[in-house]
Amino acid sequence: QVQLVESGGGLVQAGGSLRLSCAASGRTFSNYYMGWFRQAPGKEREFVAGISWGGGSTNYADSVKGRFTISRDKAKNTVYLQMNSLTPEDTAVYYCASREIFRAVFGSWGQGTQVTVSS
Repeated sequence: QVQLVESGGGLVQAGGSLRLSCAASGRTFSNYYMGWFRQAPGKEREFVAGISWGGGSTNYADSVKGRFTISRDKAKNTVYLQMNSLTPEDTAVYYCASREIFRAVFGSWGQGTQVTVSS
């Protein structure tokens, strides 16, 4: 059973940076795709960034391209989301999720970590 635990959220001023971490366990993740999602109050959950665990190819939502960077550390079984140039519009609960490469649906989710950007 996959377990995902996020950390690194907090309060930051606009223009600042945060790095989120997602510690993954319970599987060998070589055939997995890992994603970061976020959900702001009153809005639907949206995809932020994703990375293939094996090859390292990445995808980003247009709203974060050039500001956010997703990466993974295979030795630590951890996925990171480096967030720079944060704006109040980035305020949300951020979730880590995983799916097997051949599946369309993310089957495992973390509990989420709050990111609040003040203006």
